[in-house]
Amino acid sequence: MTARLGVPRLHLRQTDSTSDRARALAIGGAPHGMLVTAGEQLAGRGRQGRTWSAPAGRALLASLVLREFPALLTLASAVAVADVVDAATDASAEFVAAIKWPNDVLLGGRKIAGILAEGRPQEGWVVLGIGINVAVRARDLPPQLAASAGGLGLEPDAIEPLLAALLAALELRLAQEPAAILDTYRARDALRGRAVRWQHGRGVAKGVDGVGRLLVDLADGTTLALDAGEVHLA
Repeated sequence: MTARLGVPRLHLRQTDSTSDRARALAIGGAPHGMLVTAGEQLAGRGRQGRTWSAPAGRALLASLVLREFPALLTLASAVAVADVVDAATDASAEFVAAIKWPNDVLLGGRKIAGILAEGRPQEGWVVLGIGINVAVRARDLPPQLAASAGGLGLEPDAIEPLLAALLAALELRLAQEPAAILDTYRARDALRGRAVRWQHGRGVAKGVDGVGRLLVDLADGTTLALDAGEVHLA
């Protein structure tokens, strides 16, 4: 990467979606590294068209315009997020934050961050959206997320320092060779060895291959490589 991430920056008190704003800026010619952040999102998005819900002022909500990006963008970004989560929570073990393929970061088995990369690579740009529940408390979560989501247990004033750490981690990870990203991802893999299911089947997750696809051993003895879609623990 040749330009600093996070410059220039547009911060909004409230917006529909930081990724929607970054997308419009990208189409309009915004440079590599342009950052959009917000205190609150009214229509934040996750994978499969789901919403990203977070109370005002308690989550890191950020989207970057990238005009240079690696093939393993989502995995590299998830590794960067996990890096800063471990640092922010004073993790004593080598790895505490885990990654649920392809784009969720878990702490104690609960989702505390999500990544969504979307755009027009053929036109030379991608928007990388990241949400981290920095200061989200259990009582802030809607009932349907209470059992599966969580927060870092920090205060709102930790959001800006965490953002600075995240941008630095992204600059490092997005510039690394695929082998280094895959090695670190595999050390944080939350699915490996566990029974999983998806829309068209189920099996046992066996890690990722060299291009970041999820490998799943099927009951008939074959192995399937998933390159997209939603996977759940069976």
